[in-house]
Amino acid sequence: MIESRCGLLCSQCPYRAQTGCAGCIHMDKPFWGESCPVKSCCEDKALAHCGSCEDFPCAVLHQFAYDAQQGDNGRRIEQCRKWRAQ
Repeated sequence: MIESRCGLLCSQCPYRAQTGCAGCIHMDKPFWGESCPVKSCCEDKALAHCGSCEDFPCAVLHQFAYDAQQGDNGRRIEQCRKWRAQ
């Protein structure tokens, strides 16, 4: 089951319960800010997640995946690859 646009596993997010977050797929605006460029890009292209994109993995997703403070060392990219293979 696809949980996010970028490959994050919302079911494992520590902020989910604290914020009542249903995941970016099920919300208009992310709780962490006005918008998310990854979410917006997928929705503009009518894609369920980044792994469905012909440009996957793009520079924007790569930046998020390897960000020094918020990144996950590419785990979200690998998750999108798994979703893509399904």
